[in-house]
Amino acid sequence: MPSPPLAPDDDPIDIEHLQRMTLGDAGLEREVLAMFASQAISLMRELAAPSSDRRALVHTLKGSARAIGAFRVAEAAQFLEAVLQQGDDPSEALDELTDAVAGARTAIDEILRRS
Repeated sequence: MPSPPLAPDDDPIDIEHLQRMTLGDAGLEREVLAMFASQAISLMRELAAPSSDRRALVHTLKGSARAIGAFRVAEAAQFLEAVLQQGDDPSEALDELTDAVAGARTAIDEILRRS
């Protein structure tokens, strides 16, 4: 199997990465995309609650995003994770993550409709 690219493409979901991670199993691709979309909704809802453990939630989202090739989401989550660790105001970073998740979910919806 070829190595992943040094710089992921600019699409919300890196399909080549997803295919490598699922060994080209289209059914598995659809399944993990649907699971990620559902998980992302849940995690973003939990992130909105001030009492939540935001760093753990963001870390989970970052890992899941990397696994499916949603690298913009992973980068935005990593930025928010750093902001939270520094104790800075997370508003801007949370907005960036929200936008990245929305873009990934739109792409996932399109992929799932085509399948």
